[in-house]
Order: sequence, then structure tokens, then C-alpha cells
Amino acid sequence: MKRNVVLTLALCLCLHSVIPAQDLYQDSSRSERVVLVNEFNFGNLPQVPDKPADPSKLADSALSPNDKPADAAKTEKPADKVESSKDDSKKEEKKDDKKDKKDDDKKDKKDDAKKDEKKDAKKEEKKWYEKIGMRGYVQFRHNYPTFTEADSAPRQHAGDQSISSQQEFFIRRARLIFFGDVGEHLYLYVQPDLASTPNAAVDQVNFAQIRDAYGDVYVDKDKVHRFRVGQSKVPYGWENMQSSQNRLSLDRADALNSAARNERDTGVFYYWTPKWAQDFFKEVNDTGLKGSGNYGIFGLGAYNGQGGSLREQNDNLHVISRLTVPFETAWCNKWEVGMQGYSGDYVVLGSRIVPNGVGAAAIPIGTRDTGNTEGHLDQRVAWSVVRYAQPFGMQAEYTVGKTPQLNAAQTAIESGSLHGGYWSAFYRYKTACHGEFWPYVRYQYYRGGYRSAANSPFSEIDEWNFGLEWQIKKEFELVTEYLITDRTNLNAVTAGRSYGQYQGHLLRFQFQLNF
Repeated sequence: MKRNVVLTLALCLCLHSVIPAQDLYQDSSRSERVVLVNEFNFGNLPQVPDKPADPSKLADSALSPNDKPADAAKTEKPADKVESSKDDSKKEEKKDDKKDKKDDDKKDKKDDAKKDEKKDAKKEEKKWYEKIGMRGYVQFRHNYPTFTEADSAPRQHAGDQSISSQQEFFIRRARLIFFGDVGEHLYLYVQPDLASTPNAAVDQVNFAQIRDAYGDVYVDKDKVHRFRVGQSKVPYGWENMQSSQNRLSLDRADALNSAARNERDTGVFYYWTPKWAQDFFKEVNDTGLKGSGNYGIFGLGAYNGQGGSLREQNDNLHVISRLTVPFETAWCNKWEVGMQGYSGDYVVLGSRIVPNGVGAAAIPIGTRDTGNTEGHLDQRVAWSVVRYAQPFGMQAEYTVGKTPQLNAAQTAIESGSLHGGYWSAFYRYKTACHGEFWPYVRYQYYRGGYRSAANSPFSEIDEWNFGLEWQIKKEFELVTEYLITDRTNLNAVTAGRSYGQYQGHLLRFQFQLNF
């Protein structure tokens, strides 16, 4: 028995030295391995894993790297093929990078588009009152009489209430202007005057009153065609439409200014302004040439006729048309020539007077206060010529027509003829550090009824203005003017004779604040 055990043990040791333990047990089941281990109980025998080993892995591990089988050698790729595969992989990586970059660019564009959409949305959400701008000006005046004729009527001027007795410093205008495009087809303009004096005021002045309140409704986005609806300037006379903030002479010429009270009225006006004309008017404004504004090349409208901020007195509308042509010569001089005319019936407001200073005071026949609510024929036509200051400038206007006027006996209102106009010359001198100087001279005359005054008295005016405007800064300017006048006093009085001639000289000052 012992001999058999020894022989078996010797045989196992021989097999173990020739064949690895893994090969010895690779085909044995787990139960057989356990029997052998339990039977011989040798702790130095190799441990066999629970699962059978993979013969291919055991064979590979038993061979050296130089002894790999032929099949393994066949599976290896040549060096050049390996390099080409690397190049291909790099190309693929570049393609992927380009694709990723394109995707990133598309994403960025989408993000930018979204941002633009958000900005547009914010713009659309902007309220109308956020688009409104504000500006304005205030004019302070002082008039000092230097000479008065012995038999002259009391001092009085239609354009300046401070030209009268017992007057010193005076606020002529205090304007606030609200303006802006509230949409692609609507421009809003509102201008109150905080220094107005209504007809019924006796001791109090500086009331707030609307001067302009209108909207420009644009038919097209290019703003060539528009309708102006509301209270605005009546397009009659170039100087009438020029803002008092820009005008050189302290007051407008009476011949054309008498055609519309406060130069304004309530109605509807159509203006045609081609693009080139828009550019012309804008350039005149931007270069400080004291233009009259953009009232179109052609204008046509209908309005009440009684005057701005005055109640309408009849059912008859005034109709008006205007044509103006701005142009530039070969010497870069800007010009503007125009023609305008209107027609309607005007109701004259009455006031008690003593006819020619004789008898009892009475209201003339033919006024609203004596029962005439239909009015009298009121027709005018005017011509305008303007040469903008570059640096020398001039302007002239002339008007003729028919208008209601007080008769020679001062007892009734009749329809009579009128004529008058003005001529003005001026020069623009710019300095390096002392602002701009605008010396000017103007002569005006007028013969005809002054319809905006009570009883529409017949008026005779001859007047010279010599002045200098000093634009010290953009924010403020000073005007000094010497006035030589012979004009009809338009005040109706109940004692003595009304409508005498005021003849005198005045030294006038105006300080203007711009904001």
C-alpha cells in the first residue's frame, strides 16, 4: 500500500515539472479537482480557479513575444497603414471640429437674433410719452422812448404790449414746446405760451394759453405727404411761419401778420414735401440760417378764420393755398421764393368809440356786437423772396387784397382794399470766441383794415428797424434795436378820438433764454 502511494506521488511530481498546473487541470471539472486535492491534501499544489480558464489566454501567456503564432502575425497592421489610419482619424477630428465650429456659429447667430428680437420687443414696448422731447425759450423786453412827436397819439404797438405808458420790464413770450414722433405715421407738437394776456384781462397778465396743438399724420413713411390736424400756423407769409425764437426783428411786419391773429388757427392742412426739400429745410435749420421751418413745397388747407385761441364766429371756413420753391445757386447761396393766398368771411368784433371824436360813443354797424354774424369778405394774396445769410441775406414780402375795415366816418364796417409789405437785409458774422453777430435793417409799410383789432380800424404804418442780434451762447442772446415808427394806435377809446397816429422813436432791448 505504501509503495503504491509513493509511486503515485512520484508520478504527480514528474507531471508537475513537465506540464504546468493550469494545463494539468484545464480539462478537469471542479468536482474532480476537489477529489484530488482532498485525496492527497498537499498544500503546495497550485490553486485552481473556480471557473475553467480560457485555453487561448493560457496558450498566449505560455509563449514568448517572439513565439507568437502565424495567425497573430497576420492580424498585425503594417506601419504605413497604421499611420494612414492615424491621418484619417485626424481628418475626422478636424471635420468634427469644423462641424462643431459651424454649430457654434449657428448657435451664436441664433443667440444674436434672439437678442435683437428682445431689443426690438423692448423698442415696441416703449411708451409714447418716452418718445416726446421738450424745449423752449423765454423773451424779456424793455422799451425806452427816446422821442415822441408833440401831437402824437399815445404809444401803442400791435406786436408788443409793453410799448405803452407806465411799462418797464415785460415778459413777451414764455414758451414750452413738447414734440416727437409717437409712431411711424404721427408727429405730435404742443406749444403753450405762459405769458399771454386775454382780451378781458385788465390788471393781470401772463396767462397760459395754447399756441400750437396739432398732429402731423404721415400718409407714407418717407413723410412726403402729411395732414396737419389741430391748431397750428396758417401758411400765409414766410415771416409769419418763422419762429419768434429765430426772427431778427423783434416784431413781425403788420401787412402780413394782420392776416391771422397770433399767426395761427384751427383747421386741417395738407403739405407735400419731397425728400430733397426735406433735406433743404433740415440743412437750413441745422446750420443756423434762421429758416421758417418745413411747411412743404405745396400746401392746401381749410381753417376757421377767426384766429388762434379765439372762438369761431360764423359757419364759413377760410381756404388757403401756398407754393414755395427752395433752391441753391452755383455760388452755394440758398434761396426760397413763394406765393400764397386765401379767401373767407371774417366776423369783426365791436367796441364802443366816439366817431372821429364827435358825439356819443357807439359800436360801429357791421360788427358781431351789432348783429353781423356772417362776416365780411376777407381775401389776400402775397409773394415772398428770401436769400439766406451766407453771410449776407435779405428777405422781402408783399401782399394785396380785400379785408373788412372801419369806414372814414368811423360808423360802420365795410370791405376795403389793402396793400403793404416789408424789405429786410442782414449779415451773419461769426467770431472765434465771442459768438455770432447779426446786424439788420428793415422797412415796412401797410395801408388797410387791421381785422384782428376791435372794429378793424383802417391802419397806416411806416416803420424802420435798425438792430443787432448778439448770439452770445447757444443758451442766450441779446437784441438791441432802434425803432422809428409812424403807426395807427389800434386802441378803441370811449372818450376822445380813437385811432390816431403814434409817431416816435424807441430804444428796445430783448434778452432771450433758449433751452
